[in-house]
Amino acid sequence: MQTKVTFRHFKGNHPQLHEEAIELSKSFEKYHDGIISSNVIFINDTLKTVEFTVHLQGTTLKATESSDDFHKSLHTASDKIIRQIRKYKTKHEASRITKREPEIIVS
Repeated sequence: MQTKVTFRHFKGNHPQLHEEAIELSKSFEKYHDGIISSNVIFINDTLKTVEFTVHLQGTTLKATESSDDFHKSLHTASDKIIRQIRKYKTKHEASRITKREPEIIVS
């Protein structure tokens, strides 16, 4: 899985936030195997905003969170994405089960 981290309206380098974003993105793979890539965008405006965009096979999931601290925004946005991934996975597993042809029992 590829992960791209972008910092907008920042001065300087932020390796700790960068590493933390990559680690959280890697943790998404334990919830779904079909993750193609993820993007993490840090926006430094009046509020500290973090956007997660996760590309799955066939769909794109997005979560945005703003707060007064980047770490708080990062963890809350990752929790939102995990919730969306779980929901996507359970919906598609349920549809795969119902699309199977019923077994015919001949006695």
